[in-house]
Amino acid sequence: MTVGADLADGDIELEGRVMPASNATFVGTIGDVRVVYKPVAGEQPLWDFPDGNLARREAAAYLVSEAFGWDVVPRTWLRDGPMGVGMVQLWQDVDPAQDAVDLVASSAVPDEGWRHVFDGYDGQDRPVSLIHEDSPELRRMAVFDVVTNNADRKGGHVLEMVGGHRYGIDHGLTFHAEHKLRTVLWGWVGENLDADELAGVERVRVALTGDLGASLGELLTAVELGAFAARCDRLLDACRFPRPRGEMPAIPWPPF
Repeated sequence: MTVGADLADGDIELEGRVMPASNATFVGTIGDVRVVYKPVAGEQPLWDFPDGNLARREAAAYLVSEAFGWDVVPRTWLRDGPMGVGMVQLWQDVDPAQDAVDLVASSAVPDEGWRHVFDGYDGQDRPVSLIHEDSPELRRMAVFDVVTNNADRKGGHVLEMVGGHRYGIDHGLTFHAEHKLRTVLWGWVGENLDADELAGVERVRVALTGDLGASLGELLTAVELGAFAARCDRLLDACRFPRPRGEMPAIPWPPF
């Protein structure tokens, strides 16, 4: 990925910290460009992602997004910053009037335009349902999550943009060699992928044999790269959205 000299080398001026984030996450500017900065030094390793390389996984997710050609992930790169090397990503101003993923009363699930994921109870023991919009943008994000093995697609990790575009963020928990898919975007389970979605997976698989594979080789292990290629192959063979499997929860906690 080519990053302009100012974005690659310009000073990052920090404005504040995103406090709900589990890893150190800061908002700042490079010149007049607003960015998110996550230093490697502020990462909190998990039992299944213990290597302190979350920033590299975020950069890898952007490269895969570019190979898909769907603009799922905002521009993301690695560089030095006020607290050392970390992930830097272009800030996105979301549309507060939109909710692509929502929790609603079970009696109020819309009949059209939405997909139902699961039912549960809120803190007052009222029945609620997790739903997400039925849109091409979210379908593509769900395909992206399958091949990158995203273990943390929370509702809050979907950014609703003016005009209907959807960005996915927070991809530090991706590319594990073992099955880790945890997402709120299960609304198309078992349905066939459309021609555009299959073509996107095919583009990524072909790119893995060339420049994409070489670039990802600097960010991921050989085992992780092999597992990534295998996930692409399985999805191209099945031609449909997978079902949850394994003993781990299929939805991240909390889901938002």
